[in-house]
Amino acid sequence: MKSSYIYIITNKYRTTLYVGVTSDLNKRVVEHQNEIGSEFTKKYNLKDLIYYEEFNDINQAIAREKQIKNWKKDWKLNLIKEMNPSLITLLL
Repeated sequence: MKSSYIYIITNKYRTTLYVGVTSDLNKRVVEHQNEIGSEFTKKYNLKDLIYYEEFNDINQAIAREKQIKNWKKDWKLNLIKEMNPSLITLLL
């Protein structure tokens, strides 16, 4: 079964967060870096991957994305810091 991912990207100042879902994380991050496919990420210059989760079922990934999108920013930051305490840009 093909993997699916939820991911969080941000700007260099870590002030705005974007939660997305994809079946090809590398490709999607490159698209964000090249300002392709999302007006929101383009507008706020969101290019740095700081968090992701992998799923075996796209429906689980979509449900998780919806859950996290409804969270307060502080909750999202706490989640990110569990995996990435320094909020560094993750390389794939």
